[in-house]
Amino acid sequence: MSPSLPLRAAALVSGLALVLTACGGGTSAGPTTSATSPVPGGELTVAVDSEPVSFDVHVSPQDVTGEILRHVFDSLVSIDAEGRFKPWLATSWEVAPNLKSYTFHLRDNVKFTDGTPFDAAAVKTNFDRIANPATKSQLAASLLGPYAGTEVVDPRTVKVSFTTPFAPFLQGASTPYLGFYSPKTLAENADKLGGGGPVAVGTGPFAFTGYTKGQNLVLTKNPDYNWGPEGAAHTGPAYLDKLTVRFLSEDSVRVGALTSGQVHVARAVAPVDAKALEANKDVTLLKSDVPGGNYNIYLNASKAPFDDPVVRKAVQRGINIDQAVKTVYFGQYKRAWSPLSPSTTGYESKLENSWPYDQAEADKLLDQAGWTTKDADGYRTKNGARLVVKWPVMPPPYLREQRDVLGQAIQADLKKIGVEVVRDQPDIGTYIKQVYGGQTDFTDYSWNRFEPDVLWLFFNSASQPGKGGQNATFTKDDELDKLTETGRTTADPAARATAYGKVQQRAVTDLALVIPVYTPVNSAAVGKSVHGLAYTRDSRLSFYDVWLDKK
Repeated sequence: MSPSLPLRAAALVSGLALVLTACGGGTSAGPTTSATSPVPGGELTVAVDSEPVSFDVHVSPQDVTGEILRHVFDSLVSIDAEGRFKPWLATSWEVAPNLKSYTFHLRDNVKFTDGTPFDAAAVKTNFDRIANPATKSQLAASLLGPYAGTEVVDPRTVKVSFTTPFAPFLQGASTPYLGFYSPKTLAENADKLGGGGPVAVGTGPFAFTGYTKGQNLVLTKNPDYNWGPEGAAHTGPAYLDKLTVRFLSEDSVRVGALTSGQVHVARAVAPVDAKALEANKDVTLLKSDVPGGNYNIYLNASKAPFDDPVVRKAVQRGINIDQAVKTVYFGQYKRAWSPLSPSTTGYESKLENSWPYDQAEADKLLDQAGWTTKDADGYRTKNGARLVVKWPVMPPPYLREQRDVLGQAIQADLKKIGVEVVRDQPDIGTYIKQVYGGQTDFTDYSWNRFEPDVLWLFFNSASQPGKGGQNATFTKDDELDKLTETGRTTADPAARATAYGKVQQRAVTDLALVIPVYTPVNSAAVGKSVHGLAYTRDSRLSFYDVWLDKK
């Protein structure tokens, strides 16, 4: 399949996470403890809210794809609960002082589930494939940044180089999106990987053994697995024999399947269901604030009316975000102040409470910008033209977290200050054309990544939407370019924190290019028979250490 259009949409939705962290940040504690020892065996079923558009982990940007395929594909490094990088497929690594190359020393005796050895050549084959424009990678290629190439030093040593210093690489290398397919399956089945199933051959604790479109997929234990990440609760094969993932898009259906015992875990619990599940003694509710980009609204500053910074500041102050988020999400989600999630390194807490809702201030700013008259419908006008904002709604398959309902509250707030918000819901092709073509005024999405370099994606002028970037403000600001480049070209934590703090302040308060709305929350309801399930530091469920009560 051609992944470009729907996957770009998925990226905007999810984190585009378009698609993409534990309340309070970091890894959530497992839901269950037991005095008994882990029990090998058993089959666990988890219900998820969406079905991957593509199962090619090098191509898809969807959160659900990464979370499921995390169990099929290992990474060079892992991240522990404190955010430190730990060995996984690489036992150690050296970073060049100029941050332009990373040399990894690989484990011995790792094999893909088709029997192919994992070695330095496999790393090169996979990274070269991701970087190849023909792959049409929507996320993984961005994690490779200014990729220059991979050198096979010897079968157990590989050197990854970049054209410019690239500090975020280790975090990218920890994600499933930079995981490794068997070179054999890449040679024979590259065009089939998007469809999932047994062709998706990795080194992980489970093998992808079955897929029925619209219903479920099956992962089966890899009995030879003996190379889990440092810091995992156990070594060796996974405890579970089989992991079945059911696609149940309706929130109430997932919850009903859990409470009736049809599934062991229900992912993506709706805020409206959270309190009832927390009160249910047979269920544990896991929650994790998503790191990376909050759910933000980006203002297209390349054309009227948002080419005027005063108008941008007016709409930013004219939305009662506190009330909207509290009402739509029943107090389960936190209102956002920065484009970066609080659980992400580099978050600028000084922005909190710095731009509160102020309708009077918004009216004053619009007057200052020359929008002083009103038409018969009460909307502001200037030189006979109405003040209109175009903000398309994602098509239903890509819409999540009741963002259409939240949009209605924002629409109503802006009407109070005389701004009309037009919300059409085009098909996905038209949506992508409008958003990435710079034809809209608002673009909204979140982005899951445990790395502040997401700010480069959002605000650097080189991250052009027309070329696969995510800068939906369509702005070229020399200061933002300089600061985001500084953040990705230095390993000094203090220098990075300073640069990213300034990026957030400039984007929000100086230029009003973005309206942070809320911090997404990943949540899962878990039955009492499940032990050892937890969110990882990058807010993904991990089933490697999970075991079930013996029946």
